[in-house]
Amino acid sequence: MFEIKPYPEFSWSLSRHKTMLTCLRKYAYDYYLSHNGWLSHADTLAKQTYRLKKITNLEMHFGSVVHDLIYQIIQNVRFDKQIPSEEAVMDEIRHHLNRGFIESTRKEHLWHHRPKHYTMLHEIYYSQSNTLPDSKIKKITDRLSATVKNFFASQSFSDVLKKDQMKFVDSESFRYMKADGVKIFVVMDLVYKDLNKNKWIIVDWKTGKSSDEDRNQLALYALYIKQKHNIASIDDIVIRNEYLLEGTHVEHQLKEQDLINVQLLFQSSMEQMKSYLKEPEKNRPLPINHFPMQDNPHICARCNYQELCFPSQVN
Repeated sequence: MFEIKPYPEFSWSLSRHKTMLTCLRKYAYDYYLSHNGWLSHADTLAKQTYRLKKITNLEMHFGSVVHDLIYQIIQNVRFDKQIPSEEAVMDEIRHHLNRGFIESTRKEHLWHHRPKHYTMLHEIYYSQSNTLPDSKIKKITDRLSATVKNFFASQSFSDVLKKDQMKFVDSESFRYMKADGVKIFVVMDLVYKDLNKNKWIIVDWKTGKSSDEDRNQLALYALYIKQKHNIASIDDIVIRNEYLLEGTHVEHQLKEQDLINVQLLFQSSMEQMKSYLKEPEKNRPLPINHFPMQDNPHICARCNYQELCFPSQVN
């Protein structure tokens, strides 16, 4: 039975870690002040913070739509359903993007009351305009056809089509692992075992450009898979980034040291997170003034919480 608690459960994820390093004020809003903001009887600040947390931007919305459709296409392959054409997939992506734009510009009142169920684009919300910048539209338009074409041509989709030679792991079965009683959340796009090569493959679809953090992210996934399936050697795990924008993929063969490094990362990160707790046993945070604001205007310009941090500038 769901229990309403005054503070959220303490947990760890790579995205939470990156948020803490980027801006502690945003970290507090994301993981503490927005808690219970979805409840009808929540206080005004919690509701506002939760609402702002749910704002997305055009690039993130595009990536989310692409990931959801890729998942559905792979399920279609696995269960012998019709595979849509490239053009049909592009049309579906356009449909979702257009719907997100309409919800942002014409249904703000619905998003205001049910922010989890409606889309609000950052570009619309903070510009107070009903149009998107031409540069943004061109950027997504250029990405659309390349991303879909490169997905269908990708190594990982080629593997999926050889489904009789692969053993797939359902995404519902990997959500988190535990370390010292703390949930470590993992969100993997695709995991399967190549039965011919006797290798586990972990795939992460990327709709943006590559970054130095991609390897660490997959090392965390590899650690989870190794523990979950009692895999004896790290040599039996291949981690693969599929860069759909560029039409390339990068595979990493990790070493035990990579797993040690990622364990050290979340252990030190968790200790830092706990230093911002007033009551660690309850996961009760320190007052908001203990979470300093970011002083980089470029980071602030992309943040969802401008309305809270700079009310006089926004309103």
